[in-house]
Amino acid sequence: MKVLVVGGGGREHALAWKLAQSPKVQAVYVAPGNGGTALDARLENIAITDVKALREWALAEKIALTVVGPEQPLAAGIVDEFRLHGLRVFGPTKAAAQLESSKAFSKAFMKRHGIPTAEYETFTDATAAHAYVDEKGAPIVVKADGLAAGKGVVVAVSLHEAHEAIEFMLAPDPSFNPLGVTHNAGGARVVIEEFLHGEEASFIVMCDGKNVAAMATSQDHKRLLDGDQGPNTGGMGAYSPAPVVTPTVHARAMREIILPTIRGMEKDGIPFTGFLYAGLMITPDGKVKTLEFNCRMGDPETQPIMMRLKSDLFDVMMAATSGKLDEVELEWDRRVALGVVMAAHGYPLQPRKGDVITGLPPVNTSGADDTVVFHAGTATAEGGAKGSVLSSGGRVLCVTALASSVKEAQHQAYETARTIHFDGAQYRKDIGFRAIKP
Repeated sequence: MKVLVVGGGGREHALAWKLAQSPKVQAVYVAPGNGGTALDARLENIAITDVKALREWALAEKIALTVVGPEQPLAAGIVDEFRLHGLRVFGPTKAAAQLESSKAFSKAFMKRHGIPTAEYETFTDATAAHAYVDEKGAPIVVKADGLAAGKGVVVAVSLHEAHEAIEFMLAPDPSFNPLGVTHNAGGARVVIEEFLHGEEASFIVMCDGKNVAAMATSQDHKRLLDGDQGPNTGGMGAYSPAPVVTPTVHARAMREIILPTIRGMEKDGIPFTGFLYAGLMITPDGKVKTLEFNCRMGDPETQPIMMRLKSDLFDVMMAATSGKLDEVELEWDRRVALGVVMAAHGYPLQPRKGDVITGLPPVNTSGADDTVVFHAGTATAEGGAKGSVLSSGGRVLCVTALASSVKEAQHQAYETARTIHFDGAQYRKDIGFRAIKP
């Protein structure tokens, strides 16, 4: 069987890497892919990003299953387009993807269906937004309504930061867009919400419209610098499992957030299929609130989660696209997986591209490695797969290790990261610190 993975980041490299391990899969194509997928003999990059052109290619190639990684093609309706032409595809429809693509839609949905989340207000007028922030004070959270590759959320610890975020997100000049927000129909909007205290965790499930299969728990690190300092990013590292998600918290998240969301979407006439990612805030007393929804696997959470998954991902995806997730029981490696993101010079606001990457370990096609370097913002230089690899985006690599403890996985990942070099590389030195007891 032939499989197509849509996207070109670290998440897509990890999904393709895992799908290629299935004995039922003869070929895995990645569109457009990256330098890492180009270097793996089991994977083939396809230089197509246009949705209709990709659908035509998938039909011509008789692709048995398409898995959509990033948010942009989901928000553009790739699932609707593929299904319309009889192609099997795992992901949410354009309407369902609004849970991520519109923060205003998502917050209104949660309010309507009684799903616990932070108090909020939505604004299109900058003056009103500034006045609200002055009234509420800091810390406060400012979110762009559209997609922004994980950078459209500002956790403002001061009024100055909050006002600056509003200026960035509601700028009257559309050419001034330092956060790279893709505004939704109707123009720029912001959601301003209360700052929640507690510990964050990533809770990701697979959905087939009715049934749900929970992925392994994980926790990512959004801030650029050690000790959760610096600006928000798309994610600087992650590990799985997350000790903060105790069995009690897990049951509560399923009961109070995940299942009401699936039932609510079905009730609203928008059944949800695909990965549903709930960013959770777990309060010191064990209560759970929803920070955000993503309609895809998290990045970099996917990388450690895929390292731990023992089940055949192709079989699971086929069940999910047949409405049979209730017949699936996911099997997990009991060990800990931890991934460290190596980012480009200038990330997150102005990442530099084109730096040569050296020291990459050879690609192991057996899938049995305990340390894997997943590529994100990379490209092969002229000369194809045998050429050198260059940085081509903000988050460049995710060095991911599997070991018996968080401390060992951390040590293993950093040992490998230290052998890899590109000018201006930056990475946190404390990924997993919350799970390591002093």
